[in-house]
Formats: sequence, structure tokens, C-alpha cells
Amino acid sequence: MKLEIFNKEGKSTGKEITLSDSIFGAEPNEHVVYLSVKQYLANQRQGTHSTLTRSTVSGSTKKLHKQKGTGGSRKGSIKNIQYPGGPRAFGPMPRDYRFKLNSKVKDLAKISVLSSKAKENNICVVEDFDFETPKTKQYIQFLANMKLSNAKTLMVLGESTKNVTLSARNLEKTATTTADNMNAYSLLNADKLILTVGAVKKIEESLN
Repeated sequence: MKLEIFNKEGKSTGKEITLSDSIFGAEPNEHVVYLSVKQYLANQRQGTHSTLTRSTVSGSTKKLHKQKGTGGSRKGSIKNIQYPGGPRAFGPMPRDYRFKLNSKVKDLAKISVLSSKAKENNICVVEDFDFETPKTKQYIQFLANMKLSNAKTLMVLGESTKNVTLSARNLEKTATTTADNMNAYSLLNADKLILTVGAVKKIEESLN
């Protein structure tokens, strides 16, 4: 697959880049995408939820009244779960939601998403660039030049470019990442992918 290369003004450079068919033209595997996204979201969970149990709730363990003769039900302790302010039965406790996924599975998930985006014509390639200073309006103008002002975009850079990253950071529907740090969730979460020439080379090197 060949794509036209644009500059940051949104104009064609007159050059084309050939995308690897093994990465951008593969048959998508929906199941590995599901696993990769599930792992990413699970890893974001802090797992710090906690509730009081009978051993941690405050209160006396003294029997409230004698077993028989009161006409009421049997009551052992104020710490019973039936009482207001008492503990919770089988409540959530702190835990780690993380789980392992083989790197080959995660790579296949990224290939599947990239291939889907390529088939849907949702990938555009720009030459490597940087801004002189970090300014949000510069990135807004860049998106306008690319006719992507209303789209949810992810820009994948070959290397971390501070001024571009800072310029895009405050925009609601815009994200940036590097080819080394991209994941299936961030790729899938964007309507349009903006890849720099350097990013395409790094993606093909790492996923091939």
C-alpha cells in the first residue's frame, strides 16, 4: 500500500511511502485485539477498593442479650452484618487486576488495528517535524491543515518530540504517542491515525 506524504501545512510533499503489507495489510484478528484492550484497561485499575469486615469494623463483641427469654431473635454481636454501620459480607478487598499477555499477542493486536485503519483509509502520513515553541494553537492549525479538526486523532511519532507533545496535550480529542509506546487500545480509540515517516519506519522494524 502506498500513501502520500504531507507536510505540517497539510500540503503534499510529492513523495509517497510504501507501507508493509505484513503490518498494514494483514487480516485483522478481533480476538487478540479484545485481549490486548482488556489487559490495557485491567492494568489501569488501581484495585484499592476496600470494605470493612467483622474483624475490622469498630464495635464490641459482647453478646447483646441472653439467648432465650427475651421474645426477640438471637443476637450475638453488634458487629453482625445486619446492623446499620456494620461490616459488609463478601465485600471487595484490595487486589491486583493485572494479567500477563505474551508480547507476540500484543504485537498481533497492533498489526490487526493498523490493518483495519489502513483498509478504512483512516491513516495519513506526515513528514517528521517539530514546533519552535510549544503552543496549542499551532497544533490546532496543523489539524486544520490536515482537515482533521473534528476528528478524534492519535499522532504517532518516531521519537518523543517535546514541543509537539506539549502542544497537543490540552486538546480533548487529540493524543500523541511514540512508535515504541503505542498500544492497541490507543490505536483503536482514535478515528484517524497520523503517522510520521519516522514512526512508520520504527513500527515496521519492531513489528516485523
